[in-house]
Amino acid sequence: MPIDIGRLESLLEQMSAEGAPGREFCEAIAELARTGRFAELRTVLPGVVYDELWARYEEDPEGFVTGWKNLGQEMRQGFIHHARQRLTQLTRLQRESKMGDAPAWQEIQRALDGQQNDLLRAAFAMEQLQLIEPAVLRATHLRECVVAAPCSEEADRYLDEATRCYFLGLFTACAVMCRSVLEEAVKQLLPEGLARLVRTRYRNAPTLGNLLHEVNNNLLLTGIDADFPRIANKVKESCAPGFAVRGRGPGVPAGRAQGDGAAAAELNAKL
Repeated sequence: MPIDIGRLESLLEQMSAEGAPGREFCEAIAELARTGRFAELRTVLPGVVYDELWARYEEDPEGFVTGWKNLGQEMRQGFIHHARQRLTQLTRLQRESKMGDAPAWQEIQRALDGQQNDLLRAAFAMEQLQLIEPAVLRATHLRECVVAAPCSEEADRYLDEATRCYFLGLFTACAVMCRSVLEEAVKQLLPEGLARLVRTRYRNAPTLGNLLHEVNNNLLLTGIDADFPRIANKVKESCAPGFAVRGRGPGVPAGRAQGDGAAAAELNAKL
């Protein structure tokens, strides 16, 4: 049966709303205040908090009950948005603020969620669901990379990571990993003598540019196709996601994807 991503998102939103941190807490305070059992909160709240709440309750009992009920509703309705905001705060530079900009219900929710981490859990779940369809579409543009001989486990790991970055739309990370794939592949192609020379000359840390320079100067020794350095340099300089996926895919700028896809195809043939 087909998987309905929209339905999964709706179910997640429903589950999150039902278990939103702080909702039951707010509703419990409202109910205890409404039924005249406010004193029971003394055993579960810090003294300072209890005294503050009691003072507010005495000022306006009806308004106090209504306010905490509304707070619970806000927590339920705004949970997904707050969860996403919680995750975004970890992935962006935050400007220092002397005044709290968050509404009261979010501050309470964050305080209560300090141990359970339901905010982050919901945010990650929703984000991953939204990545599925774009990832599937990108995957349909991939082709298998068939080579004449195995390379190395490290190259396979780099390629796996580069491809997964592409699935998730992390194109810069994908491009960086593609360089690592190419570096490892070139290292594996070097004869032992040249490999020793490269390690010594570049202190065991040759860059891709260094490797391609050595290959270009030792084509006969390496047995590598003469077009290989030119094509590899093209991929290195463009550093485009099209190389990682060996073809065009969503998210790759149209003007670059076609050229880089062609370069990648040429490179596969040379390897």
